[in-house]
Amino acid sequence: MVFGQFGRYKRVARPVNRLDQLANGKFYLHDGPAGRFAPDSRVGTEFVIDKLEYLLALSREHHFGRAAETCGVTQPTLSAGLKQLEEQLGALLVQRGARFIGFTPEGERALDWARRITTDTKAMRQEIQALKYGLNGNLRLAVIPTAMPIVSTLTTPFRNKHPDVTFTIVSKSSIATLSLIENFEADAGISYLDNEPLGRVRAIPLYREHYCLVTAPHAPLGDREEVAWQDMSGLPLCLLTPDMQNRRILDRMLSSAGAEPKVSLESNSMIGLWSHLRTGAWASIMPARLIDILGLNPELRAIPIVGGPPAPTVGLVIPHRDPLTPLIAALATEAENLTAELDRSAAASTR
Repeated sequence: MVFGQFGRYKRVARPVNRLDQLANGKFYLHDGPAGRFAPDSRVGTEFVIDKLEYLLALSREHHFGRAAETCGVTQPTLSAGLKQLEEQLGALLVQRGARFIGFTPEGERALDWARRITTDTKAMRQEIQALKYGLNGNLRLAVIPTAMPIVSTLTTPFRNKHPDVTFTIVSKSSIATLSLIENFEADAGISYLDNEPLGRVRAIPLYREHYCLVTAPHAPLGDREEVAWQDMSGLPLCLLTPDMQNRRILDRMLSSAGAEPKVSLESNSMIGLWSHLRTGAWASIMPARLIDILGLNPELRAIPIVGGPPAPTVGLVIPHRDPLTPLIAALATEAENLTAELDRSAAASTR
């Protein structure tokens, strides 16, 4: 079907092959009963994927010049493409002045569709390429700071199986991780699964996060073999900032034990905290797996914290969609394999 005069459908001799259109970077939308946009119904609405990418780049950069640079085009080319998109949709999408101001309500809705459409197009191309050549492409992962050191246990075996896949890994809060996945700006994330609502994602548990007090042997509690949460009361600690879910988890565990520690330093970087701990003049509460990977020096001890609420679960979060892209599906399989391996490792360590 295509648009005829005055918006009525008319039949054409050859049916539209939507897969061919998508493979060529184009597809068609009609403003039928379920249509969200209402362009001039006398005009066929042909969308070019590149123009949707321009719109998405502008939503990320909030600057025409930087958006053009990320798309590999000149600013006039990007601006012209956005104008053409607005003409095809019959709606103003971008509020312009001397510089970028924002998106209109129609523009915000167009962004939602652009994310879905470009993601579906990418998934189709990935699947076709995977059938021909094997998995390739880039996997974008958003990871909470406390899980960053263990990401290699997932990515390394994945790369051994799929050497043509590259990774982009960014450290983000749990809230930012979910937002990136929802907006199709990250393919997957590693985050806490059972402490705060996750929204519409699928979750694959990886491990439980058990905690230790990291302190100098000569510091308060430094000679203990184990400590309880209530022992932290009055202890000067360096912790992650409150916008990080790890900090909110620790605050909840300390509060439930009636402990009121003295927070002497906050940072949103685990490396920032660790660099202070290695001086032997600071103390912190950190996940045991993180400590194992970062490694202790003679100035530090890691003392297990016992009791308290159940340990939180950390896992892989992926979009709640079917089908998954080939890259995300393969990553989910690798995560399930890693879960089984970590479970065996944990069982062996308790013997």
